[in-house]
Amino acid sequence: MEVENLPKDKKIILFDGVCNLCESSVQFIIKRDKKDIFRFVAIQSELGQKIIKHIGIDTPKTDSIILYIPRKAYYYKAEAALLIAKDLSGFYSALSYLSFIPNSIKNAVYDYIAKNRYKWYGKKEFCMIPTPELKAKFL
Repeated sequence: MEVENLPKDKKIILFDGVCNLCESSVQFIIKRDKKDIFRFVAIQSELGQKIIKHIGIDTPKTDSIILYIPRKAYYYKAEAALLIAKDLSGFYSALSYLSFIPNSIKNAVYDYIAKNRYKWYGKKEFCMIPTPELKAKFL
């Protein structure tokens, strides 16, 4: 079963739509996505839940950003973050060179930040609503 109506030529980033850090990260990625590679979906949305169910991720155990490449693969935690950075313009693509660090270490750092993100950066009651200019970037 495939999730219908997803763009086949885009990479989908699923993010926590009520997390301030996550929203800032989405804005950061959009500004540096010069090749228009990414589309965004809040995990809490109906489509986000369909994609998660389709790829079989247990969200209570994976408190994470998810990079989904339709019909190919999905990645989460530090691996997703580094693969996203690889496609960004400027210096940020160089962050992908950190992939040599073992996943256990990268994910431990990622998990520490994820566990504390609401405490450090806050949380909204509702998912972000994109501006009219950014609507095309969201599914």
